[in-house]
Amino acid sequence: MDMSIYKQVGERALMTFAQTFLAMFVVTDMASAKGAATAAVAAALSVVKSFAATKVGDKSTASLV
Repeated sequence: MDMSIYKQVGERALMTFAQTFLAMFVVTDMASAKGAATAAVAAALSVVKSFAATKVGDKSTASLV
């Protein structure tokens, strides 16, 4: 695995965290700590999915497609 995979996984995890946190904050108006925890779990799942995708699809990307 080269560094571009890690960069792709990091970008996906960061964007998933930001999107989930903002959605939790705007839609449910939950406390920031709960929103951050939920976003962290979503980001962790994104990392797992991205690394799994390198085994299924194109091995040079973190995408399933």
